[in-house]
Amino acid sequence: QVQLVESGGGLVQAGGSLRLSCAASGRTLSDYAMAWFRQAPGKEREFVTAISRGAGSIIYADSAKGRFTISRHNAKNTVYLQMNSLKPEDTAVYYCAADYVQTYGSNWYDRVYKYWGQGTQVTVSS
Repeated sequence: QVQLVESGGGLVQAGGSLRLSCAASGRTLSDYAMAWFRQAPGKEREFVTAISRGAGSIIYADSAKGRFTISRHNAKNTVYLQMNSLKPEDTAVYYCAADYVQTYGSNWYDRVYKYWGQGTQVTVSS
């Protein structure tokens, strides 16, 4: 069992930056692929980015490319999401997720993640 707790959300002006953290407990984070999703009001939850167990593979949604950076510090059991050049349309609740991936195929990140955090609100004002 893995427990995930996100932090770092808040209110920021457009063009600003935030760094989200996802702290894991219960199991060693290094065993899991990690991902960030977000859900804006009235919209479905959407994939933002994912990082493989050893950080050898990182995937970004088009909306995140060039602005967001995912990283992981396995010794600290923490995953980060650095978000730069934020836009009002980035406003959402951001969730981190974890799953054990046995085989890293080309679409390894496209899966139903087993463990989820409670989310952290990010609000970008215009």
